[in-house]
Amino acid sequence: MTNFFRITMCSCLFAMLSLAGPHLHAQRKDTEKIKASALKVEMIQSDQIAVPAAFQVAVYENLIQQLGKKASFLHVYRDGDRDAASIPNLVVLHTTVSRFKEGSEEMRQVTTVAGATSITIHCRFTSADGKLLLEKDVNGKVRFFGDNRKATYDFAKRASAVVSDKFSANGQS
Repeated sequence: MTNFFRITMCSCLFAMLSLAGPHLHAQRKDTEKIKASALKVEMIQSDQIAVPAAFQVAVYENLIQQLGKKASFLHVYRDGDRDAASIPNLVVLHTTVSRFKEGSEEMRQVTTVAGATSITIHCRFTSADGKLLLEKDVNGKVRFFGDNRKATYDFAKRASAVVSDKFSANGQS
C-alpha cells in the first residue's frame, strides 16, 4: 500500500509540474518591461456606455497629468500631436470605457457606504503600427467623500502605475 501511495503522489506531482510549467515561464516573461521612447494618449472612447462629457475630459486630463508624474521616463504626447509620428518605439494608449456607474456625492456624505462612483476603462497599448503590446482593464473609484470626478483621478493614478510597471525607456530596465 505504501508503494502505491508513493507512485500515485509522484504521478500527481509530475502532472501538476508539467501543467504549471508553461504558466511559470509566462510569469517570468511577464516581468520583462516593454521598451518605449514615448507614449501617445488617444482620446477616451465611450461608444457603448453613456459617460458625461465632463467625465471624459477629466479622465483624459488626469491621465495626461499622472503619466507626466509617474511615468516620467516617457515623453507623453496628446492625441493629434504631429510630433509623435516621427518618434521611434512610440507606444499608443487606446482607452475605451467599459463600465461606468455615477454615484451620488450626497449619499456618500450621509452614509459613507452608498453612492460610490466607479469607472472601468479598457486600456490597449499598441506600437505605432498597431501591434498589440498590452491590454488591461483599469478601475477608478470614489467610495467615501469627494467629488464624483475623483474616480477619474483614481483611474489615472492606477493607469500610470501600469505604465510604470510594464514599460521602460529605451536603454533602461
